[in-house]
This record gives sequence, C-alpha cells and structure tokens, in this order.
Amino acid sequence: MGTRERRQREFAEREQRFLDHARQLICDNGLLNLQMARVARGCDYATGTLYQHFASKEDLLLALNSHLVASRVELFQRVLDWAAPSRERIIAIAVADIIFARQYPEHFRLAQYVTTEAVWRTASPERRNQSLETGRPLGECVGQIVRDAVQAGDLVDQGLNPYELIVGNWTMAQGMHTLVHAEGLLDQYNIREPYRRLLTHQQLLLNGMGWQPVKDAWDEQALNDLLTRIHQQVFPDREDPLSCMAGAAPSFQDNPESL
Repeated sequence: MGTRERRQREFAEREQRFLDHARQLICDNGLLNLQMARVARGCDYATGTLYQHFASKEDLLLALNSHLVASRVELFQRVLDWAAPSRERIIAIAVADIIFARQYPEHFRLAQYVTTEAVWRTASPERRNQSLETGRPLGECVGQIVRDAVQAGDLVDQGLNPYELIVGNWTMAQGMHTLVHAEGLLDQYNIREPYRRLLTHQQLLLNGMGWQPVKDAWDEQALNDLLTRIHQQVFPDREDPLSCMAGAAPSFQDNPESL
C-alpha cells in the first residue's frame, strides 16, 4: 500500500471514529447538546482535526444521518420486492417507516432534525449533496411503486411525475412522525393510535386519487388484516405493525442500537 492509500485509509478510519463517538454522545445527551469539542476530545484529537473532516456541527449531523440510512433503505427495498398490489405496497411503505421509527427512534429523530431549515441551510453544499444521494434509494423505491401502479392501470398519472403524485402521502407521514415525537402533544387531543389514524387518512387520500382498488378507509378489520399480512410476508423479523399503532417510541435506554 502506497503512502497516499494509507493516508486515505487513516482519514476514513478517523472519520468513522468521530461519527461513532458523535452517535454515542447524541444518544447519551441529546441532539441539541452535541458539541464539536466534546466529539474531538472523546476521540483524543484536537478540535481542528475534527474540522478537517466536518466543516460544522451541521455537516457532522448530515454525515451521521447519511451513514445510518442503509437500514431504512433495506426496509423500503423489501416493500418494493413484495409481490402485492401497488396500493398495498404504498401503504406498506408507511408501515416500514413506522417500524423503523420505533426500532431506531434516535436515528429517526436525527433524520427529521437534519431536514429543518436551521440545519439544512447551514450545512455545506457538499454534505447536503451527499445526504441527498444517500437517501435517493428511498425515493427510488417509492417512485417505482407509483410507476408500477400507473403501468398496471391502478392509478392515472394526471400528467405528473411519480414523486408529485405521492408527495401528499410523504408529507402526511412526516407530519405524523413529528407529532408523535412531540411528547404529550397528541395526548392533549386524545389521539390514542396516531399511526392507525395516519394509515386511515392515507387510505382516504388514495381513494381521492382514484388509486385502485378503492377501499373502505374506516374498515378497521380490513386494516388489521393488511397489517398482519405485511408483517407475515414483508417484515416477519420485525415488530408486529399492529403493536406500533400507538406510536410511542422506546427510549435509547430500552434499545441501545436505536441510532
């Protein structure tokens, strides 16, 4: 191995060490308490060395989120590969994120946080582009399901691209995850099973789009049957989606691998 290759490897190993320690500090103390000096000190490096890897704390957060996105992509890929009608698969995408949010609550909170204006606009263009590229497979899985729906005649594209067609479902899901993680907010309005309500409203939206076959969105037994089938056929090794409907996420102490 030449000098250049060795330095590149050492650089990559050091960067991974910074990311691992930042991950632990976030789990221990929360996102907002992360300090660059503490990350560097915990890895036995000067703060200036850390800034050779990450131009800002925002860059570090985006890099950490990008590094952890593979497990989320794997769930989406399972849904894409599922031999089921397109409408059931698009609901299964929402279920995949519900399962992911419960299994990796700290990572999911990080994924939400880095897309806020305060973080996203402050991060460097290079790190933003890296984040977009890393997350692209998530969008590609969803986009392919929409294209499959149009090709099968389940959905009329109305002259829109797949992402324009599905953006309502996306924003609805993101909004519900935000509300669920705002502890106590949904309790104030007696919303006891927020993720069940999310899936109900997604079914209503799909009905309004004319996505076939049209369903009775208020049929709770039909939803339970669908969730059971998704669990058995797509996520047999993950938490039963029926148990996720309340939306309460375990803490890092309950699941130390949650970020």
